[in-house]
Amino acid sequence: MSDNIQTVTVLSKTTWTPNLFSFTVSRPDSFKFTAGQFVRLGVNPSQLKYYQQTDASDEVSDTALNEDVFRAYSIVSSPFDEVIEFFSIVIPDGAFTSQLQHLQLGDELLLNTMPFGFLTLARYQKPLPKDLWLLATGTGLAPFLSMLQDLKTWEDYEHIVLAYSARSLDELAYVEKIESLQEDFGTLVDNPAKLIFIPIVTREPVEGALSERLPKLLLGGTLQARAGIALDIDTTHVMLCGNPDMVEDTKEALKTLGLVMNRRGEGNIAVENYW
Repeated sequence: MSDNIQTVTVLSKTTWTPNLFSFTVSRPDSFKFTAGQFVRLGVNPSQLKYYQQTDASDEVSDTALNEDVFRAYSIVSSPFDEVIEFFSIVIPDGAFTSQLQHLQLGDELLLNTMPFGFLTLARYQKPLPKDLWLLATGTGLAPFLSMLQDLKTWEDYEHIVLAYSARSLDELAYVEKIESLQEDFGTLVDNPAKLIFIPIVTREPVEGALSERLPKLLLGGTLQARAGIALDIDTTHVMLCGNPDMVEDTKEALKTLGLVMNRRGEGNIAVENYW
């Protein structure tokens, strides 16, 4: 086993819907990361309590039971939290999430303690513009929650727009946490950024939520109008995380509106491609 691989223990689990769940694990003392980064999380089915308590042969083959499976996961928690939190979708018949969804407290997972990814605010050169837009679908919310639990984010910007899209209201996870962020973190710094939260639900009508896909909302100006802030090449950073179709289509919409990809610290648009 690599020196970077450590065993962590499941401490809690929250089920949002049959296909969405969050969980926390113990944090190794030496583990460090930057808000927005992801890690590789591993599981061995034979070590999970779920399989020890049932007939494992009904679930996976004997060979699969002895194989470690790793997947990339963005971190929800702050870089300063004592635990590590993850947000996961269940992929039917997936080698990883179909097993991970049955996690129980005390189960052990494998963590590659080498963080990856460049969807971090450190990628931008100073001075920073005043507006930060965080556009997410589904579990792509995770890295943005991590950023919003870092005090520096609140210090560096004047406005933070978090637009979070889900198919249904019950899939719009972490809403209570999002609504408490301004009070929990914004009050800890002088002249903090103002957080503007815009929920989007695309497959059912929900009072107070927008209903179109992010690219359409941007191109039509609806998202900017709801935020009360314009997208401007000189004043805006935009980060995208979520399903690949959303990321690609929204990136093109932003470019149509005059924004440019971030290269070597300069530019507006940053994305993460680890799916």
